[in-house]
Amino acid sequence: MTPFPAHGARGFTLLEVLGALALFALLLLGVYSGVRTATHTVRSGEASIERMDEVRSAQQFLRREIAQARAVPLERTDKGDPLYFKGDAHEFRFVAPLPGYLGKLGPQLQQLKLVSNGDGTSRLEASFAVMPPDGSAPKPLGEPEVLVDRIREGKFSYRAPDTQDHAGQWGDSWDDTRAMPRIVRVALQLDGGTSWPLLDAPLRVDVTAVQGQAVDLLQGLQRRNVQ
Repeated sequence: MTPFPAHGARGFTLLEVLGALALFALLLLGVYSGVRTATHTVRSGEASIERMDEVRSAQQFLRREIAQARAVPLERTDKGDPLYFKGDAHEFRFVAPLPGYLGKLGPQLQQLKLVSNGDGTSRLEASFAVMPPDGSAPKPLGEPEVLVDRIREGKFSYRAPDTQDHAGQWGDSWDDTRAMPRIVRVALQLDGGTSWPLLDAPLRVDVTAVQGQAVDLLQGLQRRNVQ
């Protein structure tokens, strides 16, 4: 008696297996590319948010501290005249109280300075020093704090107080012993896509009031005929 032939399932050929593996590899590559793109997008978004927070915090700090600048001499000239504010295009110094518990230490010498990173960019640093009541040299409070990093270009400028007839002029330096600047401008160009809104920070104190020459303590309340 002749047995019936077995009818088993037909197997895959080698070409079919290789084709399936190639399609599976392409599928994995597509999934990996999608995940990588999504991860890069998330990281870029987080970096952009951190950068904007850095800019916002720096602007708030600068505006607040510059507004609180006090008519306290930070040094004296060769003639013995008190100097209340000193600055140039890349650095300026003034005396103001710090917020929070640090303010309990009294008025402090504050220095804002653009420092080179050595790679074509710079960083904006803030340094603080306690002003001893006995008139001795200021005592630094720790290391400088970096307010903004990766700056392509930066410049400070200063506007003189207005007079009854003329608006104050802008300049790249300030060492006038008779007055403090009316406004301090901080202009920066940042590395990357984040912008730095031009910061014009007004000072409230009129140093001439301390010297007994003019009347208004707050510069913002001065009467003037021009803007």
